[in-house]
Amino acid sequence: MKTVEQMERLAPAMTEWRRDFHRNPELAFHESRTAAIVADRLREFGLDPATGIGGTGVVAVIDSGKPGPSIALRADMDALPMDDASGKPWHSHSPGVAHACGHDGHSAALLGTARHLADHPPAAGRAVLIFQPAEENGLGARAMIADGLLERFPFDEVYAFHNMPLLDPGVAAVRAGPTLNGYIIWDIEIEGVGGHGAAFFKTVDPVQAAARLAIEIGSIVGRYLDPAESGLITVCALQAGASHNVIPERATLSGTLRALRPEVMDLLYARLETACDGVAALTGCRISLRQAAQVPPCVNAPDAADRAAAACAEILGADKVIRDHAPFPFTDDMALLLQAAPGAYLFLGQDSAMCHHPEYDFDDALLPVAASIFVALVRQPR
Repeated sequence: MKTVEQMERLAPAMTEWRRDFHRNPELAFHESRTAAIVADRLREFGLDPATGIGGTGVVAVIDSGKPGPSIALRADMDALPMDDASGKPWHSHSPGVAHACGHDGHSAALLGTARHLADHPPAAGRAVLIFQPAEENGLGARAMIADGLLERFPFDEVYAFHNMPLLDPGVAAVRAGPTLNGYIIWDIEIEGVGGHGAAFFKTVDPVQAAARLAIEIGSIVGRYLDPAESGLITVCALQAGASHNVIPERATLSGTLRALRPEVMDLLYARLETACDGVAALTGCRISLRQAAQVPPCVNAPDAADRAAAACAEILGADKVIRDHAPFPFTDDMALLLQAAPGAYLFLGQDSAMCHHPEYDFDDALLPVAASIFVALVRQPR
């Protein structure tokens, strides 16, 4: 319990960091303030962080000076383009930007881990602490890797956690194998011919095309996906027009498709292309589809999942660790780090609105718990 007690003493500082991040959220690849604060805190702890990796990423290494495994711990830093309706005293001071997924808590917990490990380094090997930008758009991990993350800071294993309102407080979940869907973020642009709303017969209406296409997209999984497979497509944005009596020239749709297997992702995307072609032929609009990002499924290595479960059990108790949960339908580009090295992504329950809800807020009680689990992961026997 020594580590837990020490983390409890760090809890006020972690809470202060977390709430400061929450008040000052930053979108993907714009986390300059957050990254600067992270780097400053790491320097205060006596570490020598590398900054600007993949844009705004920060990495620090805590080396024991003795041969042993290199264990990476990763947290994400970016916020979402939405309003904060939590009503908390530390609510977002940036209209239209909010930490509605808990990345503020993930970063604060990893800072607490850094503070502890700086004073109590691993007995052997080293810890690599990764503060990643741009998880929400699926591009941050790829950017850090392209900027030399794996060559400059090689690691043998990698771990991360996410808060999970679908789980009860005090509960952890970690499974071997696929644990999160992969996804493709897609954008569709529809170009027609605008005109007067009463002279629709003189236009090529992109609004009607967008509405038809949104309905068709919603039917793809039910029509074409084997019910035994896991997959989904969601339209999350449809934008067109600005007046009650003007048919616009353009409309756009955006969303994601997700699946646990890359083959299913390919199938769904092919059907999405077919739907675009069909509605274009039906309406006369020009419809273009593009991928904004692609992330593979998040797959935990069996041995690493066992170690993560053992670390959670050490902190929470074995009866609070769920091993047989179904994969969650969400996505995280932690998947790219798990392709580079074996590791595990684990989940910690909290009582709150669901992530991406405007009233969501990270549970500060998770901070010492998550940091203690991170430390336990570094110290796990191998």
